[in-house]
Amino acid sequence: MQYYYAPLEGLTDAVARAAHCKYYPDAAAPVQYYAPFVSPTKDRTVDPRKLRDILPDDPLNQGVPLVPQVLCKDAGDMLWMLHQLAAMGYEEVNLNLGCPSGTVVAKGKGAGQLRDVQALNFFLDEVFSADLPVKLSVKTRLGIAEPEEFYRLLEVFNDYPIHQLTIHPRVQKDLYRNHPRMEVFEYALAHSKNPVVYNGSLNTAAEIAAFAQSHPQLSAIMLGRPLVANPALLRQLRTGEPADRETLHRYLQALYEGYVQRFGNYGNAIRRMKGVWNYVLCMFDDHKPLERVLRRAGTPAEYELVVEQIFDQLPLRTDAKDVR
Repeated sequence: MQYYYAPLEGLTDAVARAAHCKYYPDAAAPVQYYAPFVSPTKDRTVDPRKLRDILPDDPLNQGVPLVPQVLCKDAGDMLWMLHQLAAMGYEEVNLNLGCPSGTVVAKGKGAGQLRDVQALNFFLDEVFSADLPVKLSVKTRLGIAEPEEFYRLLEVFNDYPIHQLTIHPRVQKDLYRNHPRMEVFEYALAHSKNPVVYNGSLNTAAEIAAFAQSHPQLSAIMLGRPLVANPALLRQLRTGEPADRETLHRYLQALYEGYVQRFGNYGNAIRRMKGVWNYVLCMFDDHKPLERVLRRAGTPAEYELVVEQIFDQLPLRTDAKDVR
């Protein structure tokens, strides 16, 4: 089974991807990383910070198998973006039809594009009618409010040569709550004319292995938050070796130092690391008291001290528990 690292804003940027490749190379080598989305503006420019994250000549991106993701509802802008990314050397681009954020959906982007099936069909028709310079994959949810919306959406997706269709089997209104709607996913897997990738709520190595075994027809499994929580997860899947304290400590230190260098100050780096620790703490038993200390840490000395306390005092689990 192939495994992909899902795009997560603020969690899977160039610093994180490079660190994962360095400290977990046995897990990372066959992995494909998907970058958090870029979105062209009406005058066809891209936020420089977003663009920097996927520049192939950035040392952090060299040697990392990376697929950019695009958030866009205008076919002309989408085609322009695809050509820009092809010129940068990318061979695959992923279209984001799954972001459930209210601000994104209100603009008719991300999962918001699933609201109007006819408009989505027109969009895909214009895009795929062009001579595409890259392979185009799609990441989607089941719909806006009801999972049954996906039956019609799948008919639309089946009309186009999508490189891979990644399905997160929740609707937009679920956000990340509720259980995945597996009956609709099973239907999609059986009836999709395009290769299917699964994404959503597989947290432990045992869960992932069982799912892969029961769904051999999958093209791949995409993992997000569980991989942030347990960066050794894929190694554990392939070799049975769980996360070890020393490598995890060095990996998180490299992340911290990378963000200090990237942002040019400790404050932003500490804030970014708190977002990472929100998931990594799921690998430690009895972490609540130190989690509160970490949340209050504002200076490098305070942050570094509580990290040392976490590694010195807390038992490390073999699997992340209650990934949020």
